[in-house]
Amino acid sequence: MNGRYPHDLVRHVADSTGLPESTATRVVADITEYFSETVDDYVRRRHAELKSDHRKNDEIWPLIATELGVRRFGAPDLTERQLRRMVYG
Repeated sequence: MNGRYPHDLVRHVADSTGLPESTATRVVADITEYFSETVDDYVRRRHAELKSDHRKNDEIWPLIATELGVRRFGAPDLTERQLRRMVYG
């Protein structure tokens, strides 16, 4: 392992992109961090991002529900009420 990341993964990223191994390690770390986010954390973060873009909740909840379906954690289908509880509860 290279730090906390498998050396073969870091080497693969370095070889396939031409990046130095130190940069490939940072790329692997960034991607790992991105995909390690919990469902609750993701919902809260995306809600805040979309609110800062001046979007309304009626538009936000369906968008977040759709996005959850393609995330690595494979979230179950959640109702708007369940999503609201994650943010406001």
